[in-house]
Amino acid sequence: MKKMRQIIALLFFTVSAPMVFSQANDCNIKYNLFKGDVKAKKYDAAYENWMWCMDNCPTLSVNIYKLGIDIAEHKLETATEADKKVAQDLVMRVYTQRMEHFPKDKADILDKIASFKAEIGASDEEVYSWLEKAFKENPTELSPKNIYRYFDAILQKHKDANPQIVFDTYDEVGEALEKSRAEYSKKIDIINAKDSTSLSSRDKKNRKVYQQILTNFAIVEGGLDAKLSAISTCENLIPLNKKNFEANKNNAVWLKRAVSRMYNKECTDDPFYDTLVEAYVHADPSPQASVFYAGILMKKNEVNKAMEYFKRAVDQETDSYKKAGHLLRVAQILGKKGRKSEARSYCYQALKEAPTMGSAYLLISGLYATSANSCGDDVVSKRMVYVAALNMAVKAKSVDPSIARQADKYINTYLTNLPSKKDLFIANVEVGSTFKIGCWINETVRVRSKD
Repeated sequence: MKKMRQIIALLFFTVSAPMVFSQANDCNIKYNLFKGDVKAKKYDAAYENWMWCMDNCPTLSVNIYKLGIDIAEHKLETATEADKKVAQDLVMRVYTQRMEHFPKDKADILDKIASFKAEIGASDEEVYSWLEKAFKENPTELSPKNIYRYFDAILQKHKDANPQIVFDTYDEVGEALEKSRAEYSKKIDIINAKDSTSLSSRDKKNRKVYQQILTNFAIVEGGLDAKLSAISTCENLIPLNKKNFEANKNNAVWLKRAVSRMYNKECTDDPFYDTLVEAYVHADPSPQASVFYAGILMKKNEVNKAMEYFKRAVDQETDSYKKAGHLLRVAQILGKKGRKSEARSYCYQALKEAPTMGSAYLLISGLYATSANSCGDDVVSKRMVYVAALNMAVKAKSVDPSIARQADKYINTYLTNLPSKKDLFIANVEVGSTFKIGCWINETVRVRSKD
């Protein structure tokens, strides 16, 4: 009996093996045929071989879907009104079948489905359902446009009944953006570190793409802040955080977000801010918590202890971009305390870790501008401080195009505060000559005028 089973198995293999090998061969032939047609933009010619691959060898290559989406979208673009639904279903089949067989990029595909649904006029609820799936899968994979679309939906649903959900979503979005921004900033830093005279066309193209992505992130953040501004006031944040504090006083994630919100909205003078920070540093003695705690120590004039916590935060951090962020926050805190020279020093330390952190140059720029009256003793010497401030704002924009809008506001303000040619003539100072700015700034600049 056993021998009979072996004979049957051998016969089955003998008959079926050529069929399996034949189908595998057909898969490769048809795959290469449709791939060549797609690359030549012959979508109609590619259709039959592509569909055969979709039906018979769906796991052969992810390119069946990456290239196939172009065929499906072409079918939709050229479909008659009567055939549009069939073509839309074909697009969806490409996406869903790809997720089934190649789930690695699931969040990205869910994001694309949400965009597709919005384009074909699906209901807001249906679009939102796909956005929610993508966000839960991996929020860093949402496109800037869909991040904005998702947050707007959350805001409209919950701003009155449950604003905590809105704030939590805002924080999750912000953290996702920060993570993505760090990744692209590091990529730009790697390219910028190369010899500028021998950059490949690929490097230049990639840098331009990465900078545009960062710009898109900045636009989204600005839009989200504008959306949230009506409810993210100190008058709303403080009682909301007090209400939820007892249940979350050991929840490091909740405390981090509550502290960050109040810090960013400048609610730090309220005593409850100190309560939040102290709870945060106990729940999570992390570098970021140490920076916030040092801030309240500075507020209490415990300067030496504060500087110890600042140093601890920086020394603990191993990620260069996060370290730069901590250094910048230290600079912001010191700047608010009037310790401008130290603040500038921390800005430059941040820039060593993240050379494209334009916000550090902008902070130096602002510190200079607020010192105009104290670092000069006549019209020209005071107004030349604005030249130094202007230079820093221009530098910020050049290293980080994503903050161009904000930098331009600084630049336009400083340009109006430069000395006039009449001022320079009276002071016997020539345009283009060098001018030494004293005080804590201690920089030499080229003389400029506003006219």
